[in-house]
Amino acid sequence: MLSRREMLMAGAALSAIVGSGLAGKWSRVAAQQSLSEDDLLRFEPLGNVTILHLTDIHAQLMPVYFREPSVNLGVGDVAGLPPHVTGSDFLRLYDIKPGTPEAYAFTSEDFVALAKGYGKMGGLDRIATIVKRVRAERGEDVLLLDGGDTWQGSYTSYQTKGQDMVDAMNALAPDAMTGHWEFTYGTERVQEIIETLPFPFLGGNIFDAEWDEPAFDAYKMFEKGGAKIAVVGQAFPYTPIANPRWMFPNWSFGIREEQVAKNVAAARADGADIVVLLSHNGFDVDQALASRVGGIDIILTGHTHDAIPEPVLVGKTLLIASGSHGKFITRLDLDIRNGALRGYRHRLIPVFSDIITPDPEMSKAISDIRAPYQAELSRELATCDGLLYRRGNFNGTFDDLICQALLDVREADIALSPGFRWGTSVLPGQKITVEDLHNACSMTYPNAYRNMMTGQMLKDILEDVADNLFNKDPYYQQGGDMVRVGGMGYSIDPEAAIGSRISSMVLLKSGEPIEASKEYVVAGWASINESTQGPPIWDVVEQYLTQNPVVSVEENQSVKIINRKS
Repeated sequence: MLSRREMLMAGAALSAIVGSGLAGKWSRVAAQQSLSEDDLLRFEPLGNVTILHLTDIHAQLMPVYFREPSVNLGVGDVAGLPPHVTGSDFLRLYDIKPGTPEAYAFTSEDFVALAKGYGKMGGLDRIATIVKRVRAERGEDVLLLDGGDTWQGSYTSYQTKGQDMVDAMNALAPDAMTGHWEFTYGTERVQEIIETLPFPFLGGNIFDAEWDEPAFDAYKMFEKGGAKIAVVGQAFPYTPIANPRWMFPNWSFGIREEQVAKNVAAARADGADIVVLLSHNGFDVDQALASRVGGIDIILTGHTHDAIPEPVLVGKTLLIASGSHGKFITRLDLDIRNGALRGYRHRLIPVFSDIITPDPEMSKAISDIRAPYQAELSRELATCDGLLYRRGNFNGTFDDLICQALLDVREADIALSPGFRWGTSVLPGQKITVEDLHNACSMTYPNAYRNMMTGQMLKDILEDVADNLFNKDPYYQQGGDMVRVGGMGYSIDPEAAIGSRISSMVLLKSGEPIEASKEYVVAGWASINESTQGPPIWDVVEQYLTQNPVVSVEENQSVKIINRKS
């Protein structure tokens, strides 16, 4: 629960926003129990330019179920502030009535019941309808910007090496994009795709590792509504750490704060009236960056999958978070006059797929893309008694299922599943299909390893991931959630220093404490090591599901959070 102080802090941060467009009206929007397409898309235009922002689609062409996190802890200065507000606290903060469409879209509260009532969300054909409607209204003065994590995350994206999403997004016609998981297709494939794109792929923080020269265009200038708008691209800074460096050895990344400042200055010198940072840093990193680098009017943030219904103001910079998996699209109308941003109006539009009419052209394109794979996509593997979901700082039932499969099939003592934030949800009673499984694990380094690890090594792994997630300096946070653990329990103090967060490690099958010097059989997947051997994780899980056609996944109670403050 939020304390009164934390609620007031968050409210003060929101009330500092000028002209958000929904300030004071969000509760009326949220109170509507019955929505129409006109309700969802109604917007009083403002100014001379409109920005539409999508990010972290993770190759989801079709509508999906996606449960937002119930736990998203913040540390340091951001504790208890958006985006680290979830559930009923989130509803109170934004004055959203429980049980409404907005409560379903933005929180995990009563998710299963509301999902059955309000249906799936997203779908690129529904997004296309929104984009075309805004373009018809605003003419040529619209910028559609893609924040990255677009080409990866599904069965068809894996089979086509991202070409399914490239073709679909080309039809949507964005004006620019940046990236992260895109790079896991490898240097050759990424360059092959970028050379064919009819729009720029921006990455001002990516350099040639040998010559220390820019590897991508840093920014693109657009003239819209009589104004010059510079869009500066910022790819995920920790790509070579979070993902296999060997897949793109000639590129170096990093936040590169000084380079961001140089790119902003260059854009201003080039005549930009406003500067937009199209970022895949993650929300907390971008919030810190905005406080340290001047001259950025708007940051369109991505990577951490946050869906925040109001902009957050840091100094003079607006931070816009547009969610993930195609659940939302941001509309931001701008009044740019006399060389500066004079006002704005914002809405984060929830894409309810049962309400928004699919665009016929995009629907056909998606159908054509999926047709060769349809039989395999729809092949049923098992039935789940409970909700399968991934999001949450410490555990999710889909990863619990993956860990159980690793324990059983790979005959391990302990299982590790990475804290990825991508992956859709499956409702209780639904069939688990090949498509559902690949939505949770489709990637280019899927091998399931089986290694011996000491108790000390396991603690070191947990401590390292915890520091990545809970370091009070956002520049040391790489996003994602805690590695999921099967067969082992532990306690974690997010507020403690590195090396002291993890305690009380126990082997669940025996109840015995994990010994630092003792070796255990550990199975996992998604190792960044090039030589990793083992079957792809989806084969491991399918084998487990074949042996367990009805899956019961209980809520994981083996991770204990101590000294929790937010």
